Formats: sequence, C-alpha cells, structure tokens
Amino acid sequence: MTTTPPTVPFLESSPDLTATAPALLGVPYEGTACFRKGTARGPDAIRDLSDGLESYSPRLDRDLADISFADLGNIMLSVDDPESVTLHVREACHALFRGQTIPILLGGEHSLTAGAVAAAHAAHPGLAVLQLDAHADLRQEWTATKWSHACAMRRVLEFIPSERLLQCGVRSGTREEFAELRATNRLVAPERSPLTAALQRFGEAPLYLTIDLDIFDPAVLPGTGAPEPGGIDWPSFESLLAVIPWSRVVACDLVELAPGLDPTGCSSVLAAKAVREILLSLP
Repeated sequence: MTTTPPTVPFLESSPDLTATAPALLGVPYEGTACFRKGTARGPDAIRDLSDGLESYSPRLDRDLADISFADLGNIMLSVDDPESVTLHVREACHALFRGQTIPILLGGEHSLTAGAVAAAHAAHPGLAVLQLDAHADLRQEWTATKWSHACAMRRVLEFIPSERLLQCGVRSGTREEFAELRATNRLVAPERSPLTAALQRFGEAPLYLTIDLDIFDPAVLPGTGAPEPGGIDWPSFESLLAVIPWSRVVACDLVELAPGLDPTGCSSVLAAKAVREILLSLP
C-alpha cells in the first residue's frame, strides 16, 4: 500500500500503526460523481478542519489525546477507472486487516465501500453491514459502470447476504430500489429505537459501518454532492451512534464530503467531529 502523508494530520493522530488500533486512510476519488463534484478534497478537508475541534468528547467523556490511532494519509491512486480504484481500496484494507488494524476510510465518493467491505468480509467471516445514507445505492449500473457510487450497496450484496445488510435513513431512490428495500425489510428509520431493534438481527456478527454524509439534512450539511432534503441533524446522529455495538465494529468509512460546496467550512467541521466521535466510540 502506497500513501501520501497528510499535510495536516488529523487531530492528535500519530503516523505510526499500532496493532488493534484504528487507522485513518483517505481515498480522494470522485471519478463517478455525476451531479456535483468535489469529494476528492474530502479527506484533506476533514483533517484540516479537525484542528478547530476539541479533542475531548463530552458525550463520551473520552479524549483523543488518551487513545492510540494513526493517520496514514491518502492512498495513492495510479489509476482513475472506478473498478481499479475499488481493487486498490480492497488491497489496502487487506494489508491493514493483516496488521490487526481497524481501517477508518475517509472519502471520497461512496464507490470505495465495495472494496473495503470485500476486504472486511474476507478477514471477518459472517460480516454484517450498516449503511447510514440518504440513497439506496442499489443500481446495477449507473453512468455506464457498475462501480458507480450509486451502485455501492449492489456490489456489497454480491458477497454479503441480504439479511446481513441494514440501510438506515434512506429517503431517495427509484421505485424498484424502494420495492426491494421494503420486501427485504432492510430499510430502517434513522431513529434510536428502530435501529436498536434492527441491529439485534445480526447477533454477535462483526460489523462494517458505512456513513454517507448526505444522511444529514442539507440545512445541516450542504457540502455534499447529492443533497437530499429531509435528513437528520447532529443530535439525531449522536443517538444513532449511541446504539451501535462498537465492540464489534471492524471497519468504517465516512464518505461524500464535498468541501468546496460549503464555503463556510461547517460541513467539514461536522465531518471531522463525526470522525472524532467514531474514534472515541471504538473500545
């Protein structure tokens, strides 16, 4: 795995890997973005704006200064086609899992998730996936490729059984996508009680968490490529994080921040705070 070191590392991070500890890895890719571009700048914006945060989380009573985690910079992408990028992500995550590291991927667009979940599934048989997202991402193909960000969960379902996927907060998609969501009982309201009940279906399975930032309402987070009215706010997001069984989370990604679409920088601050809360939620 070849990476470029971050110009500004994430708040309180180390450049050195530690076994069983989390590691941030940026994937600055937006090759299939088809509406509003800008997500390639997401990983660096999250790092840059993290410097404006406190390292302490009052909600969790934990501090980044007291935990071990690495910032590995951004994966170096020598190719631009989405299938090859997905394979690069898969191999990078394979390497991290071999070192007993917990990958936390910073996007970049949502197409990266298929490669990361493939690696997590190989390392952790019986894997389950929780998607927090405004969109179903269940298209077979979009803009002449099956590796589009709009196909991310369809690709995941090629190796994760339907009953091992929960899709929380989805409020946009085709008629066919919503028919599938309802028929499979994978659609979960972005509320504490329904998500708590739905997660019980997974038992003690290892868990991959994928967070598309467009789950937030555009009034809260306008800096994303495909904003969708009707999303959640920060307190609602915290309530969802509170019911996730973090002891079973083996990897995570946070995607679709397009910082240039929000000149205030508030979207990037929110994304950085979400990363802080993820890091401090892990045991």
